Amino acid sequence: MSDNRTIVIVGASLAGASAAETLRDEGFEGRIVLVGADAERPYERPPLSKDYLQGEAERDAAYVHPEGFYGERDIELRVATRVTAVDTAASAVVLENGERLAYDRLLLATGSEPRALDVTGATLPGVHLLRTLEDADRLRAALDTAHAVVVIGSGWIGAEVAASARTLGKDVTLVGREPAPLQRALGPEVGAIYRQLHADHGVQLVANAEVESIRGHDTVEAVRTTDGRTVDGDLVVVGVGAIPRLELAKGAGLAVDGGVVTDERLRSSVESIYAAGDIAAAWHPFFNARLRVEHWANATHQGRLAARNMLGAGASYDRIPYFFSDQFDFGMEYSGYAPVWDQVVFRGDTVGREFVAFWIHDDRVVAGMNANIWDLAEPIQALIRSRRPVDPKQLADPEIPIGDLHREVVSR
Repeated sequence: MSDNRTIVIVGASLAGASAAETLRDEGFEGRIVLVGADAERPYERPPLSKDYLQGEAERDAAYVHPEGFYGERDIELRVATRVTAVDTAASAVVLENGERLAYDRLLLATGSEPRALDVTGATLPGVHLLRTLEDADRLRAALDTAHAVVVIGSGWIGAEVAASARTLGKDVTLVGREPAPLQRALGPEVGAIYRQLHADHGVQLVANAEVESIRGHDTVEAVRTTDGRTVDGDLVVVGVGAIPRLELAKGAGLAVDGGVVTDERLRSSVESIYAAGDIAAAWHPFFNARLRVEHWANATHQGRLAARNMLGAGASYDRIPYFFSDQFDFGMEYSGYAPVWDQVVFRGDTVGREFVAFWIHDDRVVAGMNANIWDLAEPIQALIRSRRPVDPKQLADPEIPIGDLHREVVSR
């Protein structure tokens, strides 16, 4: 018997593409429509601020699937197509041309958009945002002729773009609100390591700074901070965070609280509608909290789980959050969820930047980061899941395998 059901996925993103692939892998034979506002087929975003921006990766490497994948799997991919509304009463989405697509299950995977800087001069030629493949192409071309690059925002995108621009030989100044790059996410101890990393590679840091304006006539010429500092630059990249695209969810009357509110199965407040990726504020059964995570691994795994649950699997999303970053010769993997912590414990060589950092709260490891040391994400995640009280001295001891710390109290 043929399957007459239709699953519509709004957002031809990594989460959306992962969901579409998984639906077919799980044996779904009905109609799959994958709709995206971007003119490109689904692609991954991490390369856009790193190896693709540096010219070390070809364009094809950014795509989630080869060009013929969607046709071969009988997935209707509609690019450059905007969904303007979700009609929950009729179980249909409305496209900008007025067409309506009826669905039995709907997945929202609309992702995020870059946060614009609301200052004078923010729209001058030479000021760039980075979110899409088209943005990366424009920025990549601009970097070819740029001399002095100013990056506003010292979070993940800002720090990675600064590293890429400096690797390309540009004079780079990184302007951030925090005392050190990534300090808001990782704290002052690890932030200091990133501050030294960028300084060692010649990035000029302007810390504790708010941008007052971007100056220029026909094109950008400088960035002015609120404390009177002026940073010259003929190219500016704004990386001050992203905003989840929640307009469709709000218009449809879904529960929204910083993201689309879902249960642990990624189901929204409307039973037939699921959410995955950047927009999903999903209940996490392990952390007993609602998490919204903007990272590659989360988009991939949530897209897959949402697909299985739309087919009736009933599985919970309880993966430990994970992300990675590569800047200069410094690569890291971070696992965990640490909104608060009591201390950070290091094992290894922080000066040589080969170490593991552990974030401790109530005597338990809540997050860990392995830096330039590999194959440790799984034991770190197992240690987090164990909820075992830890001895900081044992955490710091490189002679004790991390995998032993969650199995038993180690006697030394």
